[in-house]
Amino acid sequence: MSTKYGGYMGKVLKIDLTVQEASEYPFSDEERELFIGGKTMAAKILGDHLKGTEQAFSKENLLVITTGPLTGSGAPSSSRFNISTLSPQTGYLTSSNCGGNFGYYLKKAGLDGLILTGQCEKPTWIEIQNDTVKFHDASGLWGMKTSKTQEMLDDALRLGNGRVRKNGKICIGPAGENQVLYSCIVSNERVFGRGGTGAVMGWMNLKAVCASGNKEVPVYDKERMVKHTQKWFRYLRNHPLTGSQLPKLGTAGLVSAMQMKHILSTKNYTYGQYEDFEKVSGEAIAEKYNIVNKGCLTCPIRCARTVEVNGRQVKGPELETLVLLGGGILNNDLESIFKWNYDLDELGMDTISCANTISYAMEANEKGIWDNGLKFSETEGISALFEDIAYRRGIGDELALGSRRLSEKYGGKDFAIHAKGMELAAYEPRKAVGLGLGYATSNRGGCHLNGGYLVILEGLGLSVNQTTYHGKADLTMLFQDLMEMISAAGQCLFTSYAFFPSPLMKHPNSWYTKLVNKVLPYCGPVVRIINKYPEIACFHLPVFHHTKGFEYTTGMKMTFGDYIRCGERGYNLEREVNRRFGVDANKDALPKKLTKILQDPKNPDSRVPLEKLKKVYYHARGWDANGLPTRALLKKLKIVTKTEMEG
Repeated sequence: MSTKYGGYMGKVLKIDLTVQEASEYPFSDEERELFIGGKTMAAKILGDHLKGTEQAFSKENLLVITTGPLTGSGAPSSSRFNISTLSPQTGYLTSSNCGGNFGYYLKKAGLDGLILTGQCEKPTWIEIQNDTVKFHDASGLWGMKTSKTQEMLDDALRLGNGRVRKNGKICIGPAGENQVLYSCIVSNERVFGRGGTGAVMGWMNLKAVCASGNKEVPVYDKERMVKHTQKWFRYLRNHPLTGSQLPKLGTAGLVSAMQMKHILSTKNYTYGQYEDFEKVSGEAIAEKYNIVNKGCLTCPIRCARTVEVNGRQVKGPELETLVLLGGGILNNDLESIFKWNYDLDELGMDTISCANTISYAMEANEKGIWDNGLKFSETEGISALFEDIAYRRGIGDELALGSRRLSEKYGGKDFAIHAKGMELAAYEPRKAVGLGLGYATSNRGGCHLNGGYLVILEGLGLSVNQTTYHGKADLTMLFQDLMEMISAAGQCLFTSYAFFPSPLMKHPNSWYTKLVNKVLPYCGPVVRIINKYPEIACFHLPVFHHTKGFEYTTGMKMTFGDYIRCGERGYNLEREVNRRFGVDANKDALPKKLTKILQDPKNPDSRVPLEKLKKVYYHARGWDANGLPTRALLKKLKIVTKTEMEG
């Protein structure tokens, strides 16, 4: 189905793996205007099919791979693409985002999205080249780790002149093949980490998909977009966060700030500080280990680190891995974290959920409710444990289920650190309560990004009062919606860091920065007006280049207010799909360790006041008391799915 808009290839392909047939899936320009692309497009497609009775491991589930209109456009950090499905980990709709090159090459093949359904009779990999789809036997690849799989796929795509055809790949490792509930999908060295997308692909008997082609992404106003992109690149390079901190230290550079602000998760979120934090910090990596910075396609930030593991240069650990496999289990050996990060990527497992599941098991053993032999700070044999999880052997077969299911079996629900079945990220929310609300209300579970990442106001960018509830609900909604739209458009969320004016970041002790920190929590009513009536923001912001970039690429009108509304639509659409699977206010929960137990016994505010925050948040969103979008809100946002129309 062709399109009048730039940025889109005008075609979504649906592949039935059971019968090995491909057909075009209709997606109209009216749907593009409302649901944009990426995770929001995927939510619309899933919402049109899922009724609430399906299981993740079933032929009724879909694995939906989508790009955004800016993917491959040349805009900064615009190689992102998305995979959404019904999660085996949570039982709800999940989305996972990646910066590998598959999305770029999917568009080179002429596709905005790829829908996979059914189940292959035997292990299979798919080759897509322009308009051609081929199915190949993957029996020889089954069991291989992710880097070897990708090497073998390149060999299979080698041309007559000996060169490898330029292509993008996604694949799973042994963890996905064995349906570890938090297994992931890998593209190059980049990972769709969250929600168990790899397990769904493994259940489908699908080892990999390769895409290639010679088509170009159309840009509506190329001349203006080129000029705007140049300006945008300069702005990002000159900003303290995207031009200095992230390039110099990567996400690992946040460890020291998290320590200072008491939000560094330690010993399964028992504490907010780790005494050996300096040994596992971004500074430690930069001073001794980092070989070279790397970045995704068209990225000026280049936040990835490169380290050496077993004589091979590989991607270094991101913040989450560094913290959760560091202080999270009381391990101060940085080189061991390098190796474990590589091991987990090779096996195809989410480092966040895996680390938190192990730390839950350590605490359960410490408390005497599950004799499993795992102890904090005793890390010998961890690599072997990862292998056992991936291949479902011994205790690994149980750890493959994640902390929620283990706590249901052995007890310890109060310290199984998850939301909706997905383990939390590395930020301890008792000293960042806005992020705590975000964790609880995130559509995909315990995610800092889908949760709005309010911690950037609560100590990692600005320094507003970390434990006040004032303004946090309204700001969480705004940030969730903005980040929803950035993802839908096909860009990295790190580009949003530059939303905060440089002087505030460069001069944290200035009178004006202190004033902003003091006043911002009390701006909730103003933020709510913008959230409720975004049409009043009928302009472009000089610190937010995304709106003009979207206009110049697609030809769609996109003011700052329009941008917020699109994000709000996407967020509510996912919530509405999850309603069918039982999501409500009771599911927007955190373990009692975070809501009842004080991090600091001397500070009565050092816990997440979740119920108070939820009440304000639901009202701000226009949801009912049960935490669900009202019919009036869905109508206003033009959210109607085929499933509802048929019902």
